[in-house]
Amino acid sequence: MSDYFDNWTVQARKGLLDLCVLQALADEEQYGYELVKRLVNLPGLGMTEGTLYPLLSRLRLQGLVSTRLEESSEGPARKYYALTKDGRRVLALMQDYLDQLNRGAGLLRRSGGRS
Repeated sequence: MSDYFDNWTVQARKGLLDLCVLQALADEEQYGYELVKRLVNLPGLGMTEGTLYPLLSRLRLQGLVSTRLEESSEGPARKYYALTKDGRRVLALMQDYLDQLNRGAGLLRRSGGRS
């Protein structure tokens, strides 16, 4: 039973990682390490640097996130990530869908699984 639950949580988390990254960028651009610190602490998400950077790269290639480099007085240049217009549209669609899914699951929970 534990193996089943562990696999289920991995699959559920995979589906939410993109949403969480886009949501973290919704209000302002951030640099990579700043995002790592913010997302690593979210309960149940299981985000690591090794997960985040490839995901950011994929989101950039899909046109959902843009990047820019800025020199830093504290070390190497920082890469900042920001949502694009398409990223904002996709984030809104994801949030609406997740809200709809949660409402549906809530209806099932309250009805004991009967439709």
